[in-house]
Amino acid sequence: MPPRIAIAPCRKMPDYVESVRLAGGDPWEIGRDVDSAKAVVASCAGLVLTGGADVAPERYGERRHPTVTGVDPARDAYEIALVRAALAAGLPLLAICRGLQVMNVAAGGSLVQDIPSQFGTSVRHQVASPKDAIAHDIAVGPGSRLAALMGTAVAGGRLSVNSRHHQAVRRAADGFVVTADAPDGVIEALELPQARFCVGVQWHPENFVESGTFLPLFAGLIAAASTQ
Repeated sequence: MPPRIAIAPCRKMPDYVESVRLAGGDPWEIGRDVDSAKAVVASCAGLVLTGGADVAPERYGERRHPTVTGVDPARDAYEIALVRAALAAGLPLLAICRGLQVMNVAAGGSLVQDIPSQFGTSVRHQVASPKDAIAHDIAVGPGSRLAALMGTAVAGGRLSVNSRHHQAVRRAADGFVVTADAPDGVIEALELPQARFCVGVQWHPENFVESGTFLPLFAGLIAAASTQ
């Protein structure tokens, strides 16, 4: 039986679901109930955190920047509970875009609330269309799980990615390691080295489902989820 992979709900589920399926997993689109977070973790073999709107800055002890938008307190609460339950249980976890930010905040890290106004950048981090449009390259840390998963796609230590975000990780949570960054220094990937599988990426690998470019990230999750 393929491992059951819980996928946190968002507005654009099909690419996540198909990526998990193509990688050999059994996709499970979960609901949104903070009381069920531990039950979800106990009922699956792996977890995917999806993209979406901004995380409430109050969650990491900051006042809200004027550009923060689309905050959903119920979603924040549920996904933070999911992350904490998953980390406590050692559940394999792949966190994507907002998911990376939620994972970092849930573990005690903080975020850049608005890259253009707070960070200053010449790199385009918001390229909306088409969904798999290459926005910029990232530098991938040698010896990282990300580098191992992507293999020869990491040419000269670099990888080309799409990008649709105005927030990013500022301070990585304790225990997490930065394993990729953009040319302007914006953090693009985090990993928890001691975990069986805990990888977060700032771009949208699910949007490359037709080409399979980033299917190895989902395959890595499925492999880890298959070795309980």
